[in-house]
Amino acid sequence: MKKLYGIFPPITTPFVNGELAIDKLQENILKWNNTQLSGYVVMGSNGEAVFLTREEKLTLVEATKKFSSNEKIIIAGTGTDSIKETIFLTNESASRGADFALILTPSFYKSEMKHQSYVKYFSMVADKSKIPILIYNVPKFTGVDIEVETVAELSKHQNIIGIKNSSENGRQNIEFVANTHKDFSAIVGTASMLFNGITCGAVGGILALANIAPNQCVQIQKLIEEKKYDDALNLQQKMIPVNKAVTAKYGVAGLKAAMDYLGYYGGEVRAPLSSLNENDKTQLKKILIDAELL
Repeated sequence: MKKLYGIFPPITTPFVNGELAIDKLQENILKWNNTQLSGYVVMGSNGEAVFLTREEKLTLVEATKKFSSNEKIIIAGTGTDSIKETIFLTNESASRGADFALILTPSFYKSEMKHQSYVKYFSMVADKSKIPILIYNVPKFTGVDIEVETVAELSKHQNIIGIKNSSENGRQNIEFVANTHKDFSAIVGTASMLFNGITCGAVGGILALANIAPNQCVQIQKLIEEKKYDDALNLQQKMIPVNKAVTAKYGVAGLKAAMDYLGYYGGEVRAPLSSLNENDKTQLKKILIDAELL
């Protein structure tokens, strides 16, 4: 099994006239292959996974594997509220080259999603999954937040090997590391928490920012590991406005617009999302210039 470590972009899904553009995906991956990114997350939140059909999802996994260099790790976002569908997508993604599956916390019946429900859900998926799985905690989108005691119990399952935590709760990151065994991997889910997370024991990050600033994200982790904390923090702070722009402020449309500015293919978002207006694009461009990315 490949070692889960380092920086991963949750790659955007390229569309042309509302349809998958696999040739554009290839162009992006070939550029990312030349960086020290550890691999790619396909069908994450920034990949507009909720707007994809089952067939499109599997096509993306297969294409990402095909175009990636051999050492890159492929993580497929296969979580749905349905255990049966999640197991199907996970194992079909595994057959198409995924090394790990990223499983979103089910959330439709929010009031019922407590400790025992999550233990049951993730254990049942892990029991039937052909590849190791990671818990995906993203309260911003799901409206639920998995508890530390739940993660601690799930970490005992041999096929549940880590968690991507997209919360900006620094204490929570510390507790996930402290309450799980050494082989369980905590991964930061937003670049705003990268410095905090790595210094507290996280093994890497799955970061929207890594789509457009892969070298900077990799460098932050490297500097921390070299104990050059001031340099790491300075670089982190320089990237914060960019990360805020392509996540909280402008969302996926902003991330795709930034990719277009920086020589990748971002292109259109899929309906019902809308692309940025010209004023927002101008503001985004200024943010990229101020961060010396453009």
